[in-house]
Amino acid sequence: MARRDLLVRLAATKDRRAISACDPSVARELNRRELIDSAIAARQCWVVERGGAVAGYGVLTTNFFARDFVALLFVAEAHRRNGVGNAILETVEQARRGDRLFTSTSESNLAMRALLTSRHYEPSGTILNLDPADAELVFVKFLR
Repeated sequence: MARRDLLVRLAATKDRRAISACDPSVARELNRRELIDSAIAARQCWVVERGGAVAGYGVLTTNFFARDFVALLFVAEAHRRNGVGNAILETVEQARRGDRLFTSTSESNLAMRALLTSRHYEPSGTILNLDPADAELVFVKFLR
């Protein structure tokens, strides 16, 4: 369901600062920055604007057993539970190349798990020991 106050578009190099402002961990984590930069260059990163500001972003990769994988989906705290995450997933689902789309989230991330359930993602497995206190749950959505 599209919302009129949200604009989803491919990210460009000029969005790097806005993405960093949206997600403070980008400034701290070199791997995250490199993933975003690579995704922007490959045209596999989308931003959601709300009120003229970047409210969230998503990154699609094919690094998960050569399958489409939402590697990052981040929504700024002030914009959570307002359709931003849903808009990102809807766009990435349309952009994917294969017949299914994978993603993962920590077991403790109840908001992301609820979003995935609402978009008809199914549990696909569990990865232990990435974070000893919080299992990583893998989800899949079969698309036609």
